[in-house]
Parts: sequence; C-alpha cells; structure tokens
Amino acid sequence: MYPIDPIYTINMNDQQRAWFYAEYERARKDEVIGVLLAIFLGGLGIHHFYLRRDGLGLLYLIFSWTGIPMVIAWVEAFLMPRRVRQYNASQAIYISTHILGAAPGSPAIRCNACGNPVDPTAVFCNHCGAAITRSPLSNQPAF
Repeated sequence: MYPIDPIYTINMNDQQRAWFYAEYERARKDEVIGVLLAIFLGGLGIHHFYLRRDGLGLLYLIFSWTGIPMVIAWVEAFLMPRRVRQYNASQAIYISTHILGAAPGSPAIRCNACGNPVDPTAVFCNHCGAAITRSPLSNQPAF
C-alpha cells in the first residue's frame, strides 16, 4: 500500500503509476524532519529551506542574530506537519499532472494563436506569448 491518496493516480496505467510513485518518493518531505529542523535550526530558517520556501528562509537567516526567528520557529514547529503535508500534496499534483500530460495518445494542448503545442500547465504560449485558454467553450466556433 502506498502512503498517498490514490486520487492522484486514478487515470494512470500501471507504468505511469509506477513512474508516479518513484518520482513522488524522490520529491516528498518527511514531517518529523521538518519538525526537528524547526526546533533545532529554526532560528536560521533551515525548516523553510527544507520546504523550498527560500524567501522566508533567507529572511530568518538575515534576522537570526536577533533571536526572534528562533522564538517564531518554536511556534512554527507545531505547524510543520501540516505544511509538510501541503507540500507533499502539491508535489503529488505536480507530478501527476506532468505524467498525465506527457502520456502518449493524450490530446496535446495547442495555442489558439499559433497552433504550437504548449505545456499543459502553461498560462502563456512559449512560442508566441499568447494567453492559453482552458475553457472548452472557448474552442467552439461562434454562431
């Protein structure tokens, strides 16, 4: 049994599911490590760097000489399990979106302006810069 919700792999075949679990195990973070980093190295912002929140980590590092980030980090140690679960869920969504978007035989999303294929998560076309619309109604001809 895999430790994540099967909703992320519902539309995948066995090969895609194995690929998803391999990538997810490589990308996921551990809650206990997050809590320990917040308790012992939180004054330096290491727990934020662990979750790839580099802006906050840098802010804690800059103000570490005041001792205030250490006090805040002790409070944040209680919030770390939820933050790690949110991070893991966002990683699972990201990985499943890319695997399903890269599946052979799946319809490629094309730019309405230039017709080139675009990344399924893109907001703008890399080729012409036009906005990508996701609504199925926008692709229908106007009457």
